[in-house]
Amino acid sequence: MDVAALAASPFIALLAWSVVLLVFHVSLQGVMSTLELGSAWNAGPRDVERKPSGKLAGRSARASANFQETYPAFIGLALALEIAGDPTGWGLAGAWAWIVFRIVYIPLYLAGVPYVRSLVWLGSLAGLLLMFGAIVV
Repeated sequence: MDVAALAASPFIALLAWSVVLLVFHVSLQGVMSTLELGSAWNAGPRDVERKPSGKLAGRSARASANFQETYPAFIGLALALEIAGDPTGWGLAGAWAWIVFRIVYIPLYLAGVPYVRSLVWLGSLAGLLLMFGAIVV
């Protein structure tokens, strides 16, 4: 595979943006926990486990964990689509859907919006299924 073509690949760009989304999740969780537990806790060795009990800190931690559950599947499918190709474009549509729905999921989770948040999660799952389908069909 030629390096220039690889660099121009939409899947490689989406993988890079997915890392930005991962860092955002981890940073959001850290900021929310630090706001509640203080900067001394954040900078310290955390020998004694303290978990934040506030809503936003807990929700950001759960949203991050939820993201990390499907993130390996996204990475694997995006790389497989890069290698195998995506002649129909459905894989790319699925990858974009996964990214967009995962971004939309964050404020919905932080705000505690029920049902719609679950539908958005299902939308991200549908994106993964589109990616999978583009590979195996």
